[in-house]
This record gives sequence, C-alpha cells and structure tokens, in this order.
Amino acid sequence: MSDHVAATPERRVLSSFTDYTGAQTAVDRLADAGFPVEHTSIVGHGVRIVEQITGRMTRGRAAGYGAASGAWFGLLIGLILGLLVPFGSWLVLLLWGLVLGAVWGAVFGFAGHALTGGRRDFSSVQGLEAERWDVMVDAEHLGRAQSLLSSTPPDPAA
Repeated sequence: MSDHVAATPERRVLSSFTDYTGAQTAVDRLADAGFPVEHTSIVGHGVRIVEQITGRMTRGRAAGYGAASGAWFGLLIGLILGLLVPFGSWLVLLLWGLVLGAVWGAVFGFAGHALTGGRRDFSSVQGLEAERWDVMVDAEHLGRAQSLLSSTPPDPAA
C-alpha cells in the first residue's frame, strides 16, 4: 500500500442555479465547447430527499407490478434458453418463460405486500431537491470556464 494521498484541487463556484437542470445545462455547454469537464462538479446545497406519493398500493396492484416485472424476467430467461435449443422450439420457450415469470412475479408481489401487514400501503418515487446547485470548477481552470460559458450561447433546443 502507498502512503501517497492525492491532493484534491481547490474548486471555485462558476455559477449557481435554483434547479439541477440549469447546472446540468451549464456543464453540457462547457463540454460542447471542448472544456475538460472532468475538472467540474455540481454541488447541491440544502439538499433533502423528497418522496412523491404516486398512489395507493393494494395487494392486487402489488400482484400486477410483480407480474409485469416477472414477465420481463421470464421473457429474458425464455429468450436465453431459446437460443440454446434447436430452431423451432424457441418461441415455445419464450412464451412459457413469459407466462411462468408473470405468474411467479404476481405470487411474489402479492405475498410480499401481504407480509408488510399494511405498514406501507402506498407507492412512491424518491428524488433529491436542493435550495441551490453550484457548478464548481478547479481554480486553475476557472477563467477559461467563465469565458467559455459567457461566450457560448445557450442551446435553444435544450
């Protein structure tokens, strides 16, 4: 093992945004202008996790989600097995994989939700929100990044 520790370069704020998309667009503009973006970072301040509730989760809905994901998995397994057998029976294996995957997925989805005992009867999506997003650049590259960002017009298609 080495005792050498790589020094982290000093970073400066290039620009600040109220949404992540603005910070992402600024870095994309730098990349399009040929700037070495490995010298940048996007830093969120005042970050919090927000969980958006998307609906009520019932045993039937859990079984439906399980069936859908099981069907995809079964389809994949059927496809792989179908490639290993003689031509002609691959379609049968594909369909059996789809059906069995959906059935087992529904069973496990239903049982898994039933075993929670009603402790989480909703579905949700989690995301990060921040008060502001800073685009940070290594101090030695700050001047070039500022000039590129100010001279490169925003992409209207973005």
